[in-house]
Amino acid sequence: MVAGREVLISLDEVRDKNLMQLKKLNTALFPVRYNEKYYADVLASGDFTKLAYYSDICVGSIACRLEKKEHGSVRVYIMTLGVLAPYRGLGIGSKLLNHVLDLCSKQNIPEIYLHVQTNNDDAIKFYTKFGFEITETIQNYYANITPPDCYVLTKLITQTQTKK
Repeated sequence: MVAGREVLISLDEVRDKNLMQLKKLNTALFPVRYNEKYYADVLASGDFTKLAYYSDICVGSIACRLEKKEHGSVRVYIMTLGVLAPYRGLGIGSKLLNHVLDLCSKQNIPEIYLHVQTNNDDAIKFYTKFGFEITETIQNYYANITPPDCYVLTKLITQTQTKK
């Protein structure tokens, strides 16, 4: 039945008109409140931020930021990825993450990373399934949530060769 469900899941870009949907999702999904810089980064990220709809109901999102490294290369930072609990396990998070991984590959972006709270076993399992590895532990990364520590999960992207 996966093929039947696939039709029900669609992705849409985030813009001023639907930004409030992302704000409501973030409030429901995450123990952290995001500031206006987060939302400015969301609007600036173009295709790297998407809302996910299941049968036309907004149920998830991925929000990324493009970052320049010292030597000029670009990497992607996943600021948030979340799906409302009743809709988990339907492939929505995978569709969101695969969308961004495909963009990285097509745009020759060699690295993607994120922070995950050390006790978030479901998220760690989800990302490692996609080839992310724990590359660092940061003590006291989060303020006002317990535990305050996080892992940095990183994935190096294999570049696709385009034919000319």
